[in-house]
Amino acid sequence: MRVAWTAEGGTWHLVFRLDPEDDVTGHCADGQPLKLATNTFRAELPRAPRDIHPDLLALAAWTVVAPWTRRRVIFDRPISPELAGAIGEGWGIEAGPTGTAGTRSGGRLAISYSGGADSVAVAAMLPDAPFVHFQRVSHPRVPNRWTHYRSDVLASLAEKTGRELTVVRSDLEFTLAEPRPGYPEHHAVAVGALLMADELDLGGLALGYELGSRWLGGARYVHRYTPDNLMWAPHGAWGRAFAAAGLHLVLPVGGVSEAVTMRLALGSELRAQLRWCLRGVGGPCGTCGKCLYKELIQAAVERRPLRTTITEGRPVARKWQQPPPYGGQEMIEYGCARVPGIEDTVFATAARHLRATESSTAWLDRCYPPAIAEIPEPWRKQVHDFVDGEIGFMSEDEARRVETWGMT
Repeated sequence: MRVAWTAEGGTWHLVFRLDPEDDVTGHCADGQPLKLATNTFRAELPRAPRDIHPDLLALAAWTVVAPWTRRRVIFDRPISPELAGAIGEGWGIEAGPTGTAGTRSGGRLAISYSGGADSVAVAAMLPDAPFVHFQRVSHPRVPNRWTHYRSDVLASLAEKTGRELTVVRSDLEFTLAEPRPGYPEHHAVAVGALLMADELDLGGLALGYELGSRWLGGARYVHRYTPDNLMWAPHGAWGRAFAAAGLHLVLPVGGVSEAVTMRLALGSELRAQLRWCLRGVGGPCGTCGKCLYKELIQAAVERRPLRTTITEGRPVARKWQQPPPYGGQEMIEYGCARVPGIEDTVFATAARHLRATESSTAWLDRCYPPAIAEIPEPWRKQVHDFVDGEIGFMSEDEARRVETWGMT
């Protein structure tokens, strides 16, 4: 794999070329098969940065090309031996050329802000942290097959938060042909932050990945406890690569469930800008699978009946008519145990299979302590103190619920 960046003012273009051993079909870190649509993308920065460290440019490119790289990756400018070593150790890929530019560092922590409940919860924890929002725009060479994706609405809501905000616009997601437009690796959402890290003096990037994503397998993983999570463990390949580039991955809500992030988001000063639906214009569409899932969690947090017009026959509800396991099963259990009248909803079959109770799901109202220990030292105390005061920590027995997840 060979990659090259060019810049026109604040717009950076990446072109990558596959070597003979590379393939147009690859797999990202969680095993999802991915097929290339094109070998180019652009990132429109809000202003031309004074400089971008070669490691930041290389890592931004690596979050895109990793799924299709088989033996080596050649960047267009020398990178540090530390980043080359992290790529070699993490993926078994030869990376270069290496040079003497030296490693970089930064002092600030920014939030990768989407506007969903999890990132709003992170914003509540870190009230002084700036936002970096990565907005999808059309690609000049690839037709838009997801015209219902309202990235313009999400960006406008981010602007209304009143927080320090950097918006980077990119057609990166159109590099994928299958299964749909999206990030080649989950970490490619950080491309905007990587390109602006020197300009903003960033040493860390906080993301809204929560307990289920970090510790319980995530939506596409095997349904089990995964302390060595391929994507989000700080000692994993991606964590080491970001650390080598001087932009540490930080998961402030990595130890709490989506019930907790929902509660924090609903109680936040940013509630008016809260939006997890990618389709709605004047508000959430109410008909997509994400709206249904989040409505279950919100109803459970608010202790009220489900408000949805989705019926069992709709495609987005079919999975809940089957026996478990389910993606995000811990939250399905939590919701089924708390929503009044769940037996008369699309989750009735799931509730009968899971037989969850408030007692059996109480651990999801508190924080898993090892998640705090993973937060880099400069920001650990602030997150710890917030969790200690606003959420509370799991007991040893409750922590064992996390550590035995999926074993029975």
